[in-house]
Amino acid sequence: MTVWNPTIEMMPKKELEKLQLKLLKIQVRRLYENSPFYHSKMRMAGIIPDDIRTLDDVSKLPFMTKKDLREGYPNKLMMTDRGGLLRYHASSGTTGKATIVGYTKNDLENWSESLARAMASFGLGSKDIIQVSNTYGLFSGGLGFHYATEKLGATVIPASTGNTDRQIDLICDLGVTAMACTPSYLMYLGEVAEKKGISIKKDTNLRYGLLGGEPWSDRMRDRIYESMGIKGMNCFGASELSGPLFMECAEQDGIHFWRDLALLEIVDPDTGETLGPGEKGEMVITMLQKEAFPMVRYRMGDITSMYEEDCPCGRPHPRIARITGRVDDMIIIRGINVFPSQVEHTLMQHSELGNEFQLVVDRKGHLDSMLVRVELKPEAFTDNIIELNALREHISNRLKGVLSISANVELVQPGTLPRFEGKAKRVVDRREY
Repeated sequence: MTVWNPTIEMMPKKELEKLQLKLLKIQVRRLYENSPFYHSKMRMAGIIPDDIRTLDDVSKLPFMTKKDLREGYPNKLMMTDRGGLLRYHASSGTTGKATIVGYTKNDLENWSESLARAMASFGLGSKDIIQVSNTYGLFSGGLGFHYATEKLGATVIPASTGNTDRQIDLICDLGVTAMACTPSYLMYLGEVAEKKGISIKKDTNLRYGLLGGEPWSDRMRDRIYESMGIKGMNCFGASELSGPLFMECAEQDGIHFWRDLALLEIVDPDTGETLGPGEKGEMVITMLQKEAFPMVRYRMGDITSMYEEDCPCGRPHPRIARITGRVDDMIIIRGINVFPSQVEHTLMQHSELGNEFQLVVDRKGHLDSMLVRVELKPEAFTDNIIELNALREHISNRLKGVLSISANVELVQPGTLPRFEGKAKRVVDRREY
């Protein structure tokens, strides 16, 4: 078993909990004294830093939600009391405005450290060549694995997304041993390679997939291993936290959350009450050392549970089971978070469109696709195909600009889409995992 940072990874549980409490107290006091946003939230909750005496007292603190991020745009939640910002990242927001996240030098170091521990835990090291095929740029998917690979001492190939033929050439020609991407893209790559007469299993050194960014199942993991000989390692992250951040170890039985970096809770989605190990609920995360953009009791919206027993790998850090759903209507397509409210906000900018729309998510081959079906207003409906095609293309381009992924658009007659009593069913997800 490889251990990257034995001091932290193998520290006894009681000592880790003492460290967590110390870091929690420091972070809470810092926010109370330096963040007008969080100071106000704590005052409204009737809480002061001295009320945090045990780890269980974290439940006294107010939650943070996506609404806070939206209302705090662009930098009302940023902290500058520990030095300047070195980097910004951004992800799509629920109403078209991005979520802007800042990073200090220590934030970037902890991000790389977290992933380096995880990658070492299942055997990656200085002799490996890791191809990062996540998106680079404002989206945080690519750079997290990039810097963690360099920290690990391994060789990184910053391939980014797209150009699958070139991706396959790099894998073959440079002896790539691990690849970071979405699971659906890895399966698509294997399919393209097979058509080119290349067996990933027999003709390449690729043996690990660092996979995340979209829902996937153990069944898909098995299919990847059977067809390509690749072990798919499950990864968890969110742009609000630091992009890809935590992963499972060689046991492949739950994602580890490092206690020195995060305090993990599972709460009842309706009441907010803390649930025990093994009970399924909404994941809540407090980042204990995040400087520029602290997150305290942030409601992730993901439904999962914490394991009761320690991991056989010996690391006394909590693990979560596979995420089984969401408490909101967010969907993930090709690693991108998409909210129906984003789509609605964009569609409503067009006077020709009515109020009813529907998202149809499907999987063609191994890649996700999204169709946006939207009703025209009666006065805008026409049999002029040229005008309709121009409108459809314009809407499609606007959606791509907001969502950062392509979406096909279908314009339908008024009254075509189904109506619902109560909450409308905006998403039809036909994908199988």
